[in-house]
Amino acid sequence: MSERSSIFPPETFRSRLDRVADLVESRGLDGALITPGPDLEYLLDSRIATHERFAGLVVTPGRRVMVVPAVDAADMRSSVAGAIGVDVVGWSDGEDPYALVPAGDVAVSASTTADHLTLLMDRGLRPVNATTVLRDVFMRKEEAEIGELRRAAHAIDEVHRRVPAILRAGVTENEVAAELEALILAEHRSVDFIIVGSGPHGADPHHDHSDRVIRDGDVVVVDIGGTLDTGYHSDCTRTYVVGEPDDRQREMYAVLQAAQQRGLDVARPGVTAQEVDRAVRQVIDEAGYGEYVIHRTGHGIGLSGHEEPFIIEGNDLVLEESMAFSVEPGLYVPGSWGARIEDIICLLYTSPSPRDR
Repeated sequence: MSERSSIFPPETFRSRLDRVADLVESRGLDGALITPGPDLEYLLDSRIATHERFAGLVVTPGRRVMVVPAVDAADMRSSVAGAIGVDVVGWSDGEDPYALVPAGDVAVSASTTADHLTLLMDRGLRPVNATTVLRDVFMRKEEAEIGELRRAAHAIDEVHRRVPAILRAGVTENEVAAELEALILAEHRSVDFIIVGSGPHGADPHHDHSDRVIRDGDVVVVDIGGTLDTGYHSDCTRTYVVGEPDDRQREMYAVLQAAQQRGLDVARPGVTAQEVDRAVRQVIDEAGYGEYVIHRTGHGIGLSGHEEPFIIEGNDLVLEESMAFSVEPGLYVPGSWGARIEDIICLLYTSPSPRDR
């Protein structure tokens, strides 16, 4: 198992499992199955990796069982699972671990791979998307989680403060990315992603970085994120210019700033996720640049880099206090340039304002 720096006492994980059990019962399900991934990390503080062997936490209203290969059972019993009384059941190679999972309607986490899921279904399991069940547990961040997301935000902001000194005409995107990697690792456990989109590459929101030489006058989208030692993620995008932008770029960026500010103003408990998305898009549409919008306004963040709530048209989820998500409108002119501004916000218990940076 991977070493981690835990910020929660065992009682926190017991409470989280109790909430999952309550949701299973209230939804009329036969159980929940959480396989290794961010959901299991959230519920048991575990980053166990069993490769092709099956492992999963089974939660029913009356029982919590962690099914693991026998080779991992001792470590699991000495972890949070053992401390809070989860029944750790090890299985040996040649045995059937799937028989330890209940049949019927079971909420299955998104990290469950098809090779395991198909065998479980052969044994009578009817999968329900656990994301729609578990989101009611993990979307509302606990105080310590908010603290970690704040720490992550400060860490990635510190990296962005160094970017102007790195971006200059004559260097390649790859060279900039290499410097950014070192800066991110100085503040984080690992690098999640580095996007350096200069000139026409900035019009591709998921461009990585390349050997393109950055030129004077280029608009450069820099989107970076990493993982803290506690597993929580950072994610922040800024748009820079090497030299001076032209008048159209200035105008479009001003619209983008106004759109993001409108999203920040609207985002508060009681509004829906799609209302935030609509507010942002309305500013851009009214300015005549709607054709350059090609992605949603935002996504939740925590132990996953992308999770609920998704700030997108069609999501009528009502936002609540302690939810954390990005507000990141972007404008992308095909073959020419792009711009995006991204900040993570949290709807805090103690503040009437949704902004916390």
